[in-house]
Amino acid sequence: MFKKIVVGLDGSDHAENALRIACDIGQKYNSEIHLVYTAHPETVGFAVGAVAGFHAATTMPTTAEVNAAGEKVLAAGAAIAKECGQETTKTHMERGNTADQILACADACDADLIVTGRRGLGAVGSLVLGSTSQRVAHMAKCACLSVA
Repeated sequence: MFKKIVVGLDGSDHAENALRIACDIGQKYNSEIHLVYTAHPETVGFAVGAVAGFHAATTMPTTAEVNAAGEKVLAAGAAIAKECGQETTKTHMERGNTADQILACADACDADLIVTGRRGLGAVGSLVLGSTSQRVAHMAKCACLSVA
């Protein structure tokens, strides 16, 4: 039923919960898991462990720092998937609107399910633009699961 599952990651606890649930579903259906991280300079401080966003608030990260943060989030996601017994995991680091990139990945890999955390690191943006999980659920061509 769910042969390919796309999971949006941002380094938040909600995204980790979404990944764990996706892996649980993936075990049942022998699914391939695709992890998607969309790099945003505003969230790099969180991903690399800056204290209370201090570094991120005072200077914008370089491209290398943004890429390093993305690799860190994806590596942590792959490790969690492996810990959950998920053997087939692919990672994708993108740039642009997070929801659009998750949707594009789902379309490109012909996903049957997209799993996202209900809340992530984009709380301020979600007040203005609508949340990533809402946009994904509204625009997706496949089933969606939003995890608290």
